[in-house]
Amino acid sequence: MKRRHFLVTASAIAGSALFPRRAQAARLDRIGVQLYTVRSLMAADMDRTLALVAEIGYRDVEFAGLFGRKPSDVRRRLDALGLRAPSTHVGLEALEGDALARTIDEAHALGHETVILPWLPPATLRSVEGIDSYLPRFAAIGERCRAAGLRFAYHNHGAEVRPVDGVRPLDRWLGRTDPTVVAFQLDVYWTVLGGADPLDYFARFPRRFVSLHVKDSGGPPGHEMRDVGAGRIDWGAILRRRERAGVRHVFVEHDEPADPVRSIRASYQALAALDI
Repeated sequence: MKRRHFLVTASAIAGSALFPRRAQAARLDRIGVQLYTVRSLMAADMDRTLALVAEIGYRDVEFAGLFGRKPSDVRRRLDALGLRAPSTHVGLEALEGDALARTIDEAHALGHETVILPWLPPATLRSVEGIDSYLPRFAAIGERCRAAGLRFAYHNHGAEVRPVDGVRPLDRWLGRTDPTVVAFQLDVYWTVLGGADPLDYFARFPRRFVSLHVKDSGGPPGHEMRDVGAGRIDWGAILRRRERAGVRHVFVEHDEPADPVRSIRASYQALAALDI
C-alpha cells in the first residue's frame, strides 16, 4: 500500500478541540491495531507477533495480508490468544470479479465483519469523472459483500479529502452511496493532513464510519507521523464523538515506525489511559 503525504493545517487540528468533556469520563473497552504497522515482524514470525500484540493489551487486530498462511491456521492462533479480527485491508483486485468470492471465503474463515479497500491511486482521483467512476464499483462490491453477510468499506488518505474541481472525493462517495451497502473507515491522521476536520465529517455524515485509524501528527513545521499521544491531535474530542459517527472499532496504525513494537505499545498505553 502506498502512502502519500499532504500538508497539515493548523485549523484542522485546532478544530478537534472544540468540544467539552463528558461529565463522567470513560475508557475505550477494546483497542485494535492495524497489523501493517508490524508487517516486517508478521512476515518473519506471525505467531510470535500476534502473541506480542495480545501481551501489550490489544484485543482486536486488522489484517493487511496473511503472508502465505492459511486462514484456518491464523484463525486458530487468534482464538488461542483471545484476539478477534473484525476487519481486513485488501486491494481492489481482490474485491472484483472471481477474486471477491475468495476474499469473502477468507473473511468468513477469519471471522471478519468488514472488508476494507485501503487505497486508490491519487492519479485516478484528479477529476470528478474519475472520482465518480468508483461509485458503481463500490456499489457492486458492497452488494456482494452484503449478500454474504459482510460489510464493505473504504479507507481514506489525504487525497480523498482534497477538493478536485470543488469536489472532495470522500464527500462525493459519502453523499452518493447507500449507507447499507458502502461504509467508510476514517483515517484521522490523513484526514487532518489533507486539510479537513474529522469532527466535521462526523457531524455531516453521522453513522457512516464503521471504524477509525488513529495515529498522531506532530503538526507544523515537520508534519511528521507520530504515535498516539505524542502529537497534536485531540483524541479525546474525536473519540467522544465516535458513537455519532457510527464507529465500532478503533485501530492504531503507524505507516513507517522506527521501532514497530515500541510504537504500538506507546499508542496502546496512550489510548488505554485516555478519558473519553
